[in-house]
Amino acid sequence: MTRYRGPLLVAAGVIHREGQILVGQRRKADRHAFKWEFPGGKVEYGESPQQALVRELREELQITATIGSELARYEHEYPGGSRVHLLFFAVLNFEGQPSARVFEQISWIDIRMLPRLDFLEGDLDFIRRLSRGDFSSRLEP
Repeated sequence: MTRYRGPLLVAAGVIHREGQILVGQRRKADRHAFKWEFPGGKVEYGESPQQALVRELREELQITATIGSELARYEHEYPGGSRVHLLFFAVLNFEGQPSARVFEQISWIDIRMLPRLDFLEGDLDFIRRLSRGDFSSRLEP
């Protein structure tokens, strides 16, 4: 008997500073090597998406973040059948200097230039909307 497995719940942080967004590039040995993504990750059992994002940002970037409003959410199915339910949150502010603990590199990218990077498929719709200014008023604290 096959057990139904729902989509993986993922919380992603949109860290904004002076018209730029902080993004990370996956390492060579990672699944989807060298693809760009927003920092964040899986929501663990017993966590809210916001709590998971605070934890993930601490683990991935060594920052302590204040999470703001949800910007968008949608589901994406990757080839091979794995599904993710993505939740994108504005990061209102953070303490610490971001460092690429789990990324090949991190970079502050002008919002309008985001579509030029090779992002994970699941992020592409959000990237298009973000780069054309759909969330501009919600990124500031």
